[in-house]
Amino acid sequence: MSDTPDTQMLSHAMSRPPAASPVSLLTPALARVPGSAWVLLLLVLVFSVSGQGFLSVANLLNVGTQSTILLLVALPMTLIIMTEGLDLSIGAVLTLCGVVLATVVIGTGSVGLALAAALGVGVAFGLLNGGLVAWLGMPPFVATLGTLGVAQGFALVMTDGQSVVGIGDTIPAIYAGAWLGIPIPLWIAATCYGLFHWLLYRSRFGAYVFALGGNREALKFAGVRVNRYLIAVYALGGLMAGLAALLLTARMNAGHPTAAIGLEFDAIAAVAVGGTTFDRGNGWLPGTLLGVLTVGVLRNGLNLLGVPSAVQVAAIGLLVLVVLLIESYKNKEKA
Repeated sequence: MSDTPDTQMLSHAMSRPPAASPVSLLTPALARVPGSAWVLLLLVLVFSVSGQGFLSVANLLNVGTQSTILLLVALPMTLIIMTEGLDLSIGAVLTLCGVVLATVVIGTGSVGLALAAALGVGVAFGLLNGGLVAWLGMPPFVATLGTLGVAQGFALVMTDGQSVVGIGDTIPAIYAGAWLGIPIPLWIAATCYGLFHWLLYRSRFGAYVFALGGNREALKFAGVRVNRYLIAVYALGGLMAGLAALLLTARMNAGHPTAAIGLEFDAIAAVAVGGTTFDRGNGWLPGTLLGVLTVGVLRNGLNLLGVPSAVQVAAIGLLVLVVLLIESYKNKEKA
């Protein structure tokens, strides 16, 4: 006897695999969410329930504004780490650029000339770092550790260990000002992020950055001057240190010889938290942005709770370990 239409429909329905549940459909999507995003969400929840006005509009704008300097440093640090490099000097170079900026603006009264001098100093140290790594073959850790000492020493000698004050009102107004209700530092940071995103994902230079860490030998066989691009990456880091010096000096209303010492630790932490690894050219610029926000939220929340700065450094180290553990667990689950 042949099957009736009703019997055929019932048989077809029974042979189909069961429909995927919403939870099973959601799980792969959740697995793609970086660990830094989960930690950032957790920090926001914890600091929100702790009170202290963390979720107020004023404080959230403050978090963003305070994170701009770190973002300007973390963006080039991402590219440097993607080339299997490291820049331990960027905090000291930023400090020296700030001292130079303040000194020149006091001596000449020209903010443009002062900024040009700061950018020039930053690029000079970037070229020095790149040359030591690319041409002399020095390990990035050793090379930039040496230039860290040089930059810090110059800053102390120039100022005799004292803050350079009397820079006027123009530079501080940059940090305190706003356009369309949004602080100017946020506009600067957003512009820099957009430029770096284009540079890394839409330009030949960005493709070479990926290859410098992922397959440098292939670049050499293709006739690309590898050393030139490697030096350019470090020079870009110096340039951004000079730009970040403008915001740091504006924020402090002075050039201080130790203002940004240790900022390289926060930058490396933000890049690592964001998912960029130290091998094979693996990097993700949106992840760096997430990492910067995570570090910024952590510091801001701890400041509101009155936690000492020494403990905050330990907390950032713990943050890096937690995020890396989350990513390690996710990779094991995929395997």
